[in-house]
Amino acid sequence: MELLLDISLLAMLLTTAVAIAWTRDLFAAAMLAGIYGLLSASFFMTMGAVDVAFTEAAVGAGIAPLLILLTLALCGRRQRSDKTRAVLALSLVAAVGALLLAATFDMPAFGAADAPAHEHVAPRYIGESMAEIGIPNIVTSVLASYRALDTLGEVVVIFTAGLGVLALLLGGSDSRSPVQNSTPRAAEQSHDLVLRVVAKILIAPIMLFALYVQFHGEYGPGGGFQAGVIFAVGFILYGLVFGLDAVHRVAGHGLVQLLAAVGVMIYGSVGLLGLATGRNFLDYSALAGTPVSGQHVGIIAIELGVGITVAAVMILIFYAFSAQLRRHGRLPEPEVETVEGRAG
Repeated sequence: MELLLDISLLAMLLTTAVAIAWTRDLFAAAMLAGIYGLLSASFFMTMGAVDVAFTEAAVGAGIAPLLILLTLALCGRRQRSDKTRAVLALSLVAAVGALLLAATFDMPAFGAADAPAHEHVAPRYIGESMAEIGIPNIVTSVLASYRALDTLGEVVVIFTAGLGVLALLLGGSDSRSPVQNSTPRAAEQSHDLVLRVVAKILIAPIMLFALYVQFHGEYGPGGGFQAGVIFAVGFILYGLVFGLDAVHRVAGHGLVQLLAAVGVMIYGSVGLLGLATGRNFLDYSALAGTPVSGQHVGIIAIELGVGITVAAVMILIFYAFSAQLRRHGRLPEPEVETVEGRAG
């Protein structure tokens, strides 16, 4: 039964990938990309990689298609026909695919007991994680404690990527972005009663679930990366349905920029606290009365930093795309009420 499920998922993944490459309707490709992410998450679930599946569902099937759709609002829905570029792209994909397939021949079989990871690091993590870290989710122990420096690098990469997107999309504008100093008209809001009611019903549970994922990562699948994306989805949904003016009143552009940096600062500060207490960088053992309690405090703090940075960067990217849409006339410019207008 498990083999049949794996074959079915792989067949659907392959069919979806071919359909994405074949279609010239970019909107359809964006929707298929979301389906591909959901199928990938299902496949990871069958492999027992629940945390990876959660991340793929939140990013690949959640916020990524939304950002792709915002991109399509700028560049159009139809793909231009360019056979030369298509042949070059197909050749590149075929070459990389062949290299990846060749690399799989040197990899150990999935779940093999003699795999290098199972003979070296895995026994340490599985056998001693509970005594040293004190949390049942070994994935969180590895990412947030044993390999906390790697995770800090990932957070910095996300922060840098957000700055890169802002530089690309807003590089030619005034230093005071239109997202900062303008508010859209009510025309940007959705007037569909069903959408507004459903959004009001869903946004609060989305935020509550994000908090659950944020602070339950020690005991089950989740953590700062997934929670940050879910938080961002809640804010973006609010902005799409009720207008950017409404979401700016909750989280303005300047505040979100600040929070993106604050999350990285929180993570780094926890590492510096370890140095101040005579331990290694990002060693949380001395942050509380006992080493295990210190691990709990440190992991909660750095996961909070991760969640803040991820959520802020996702929201910043949404704001940047919104500014571009307004600049290109896809969104209405804000109405400026003058003295003469009020007198009239």
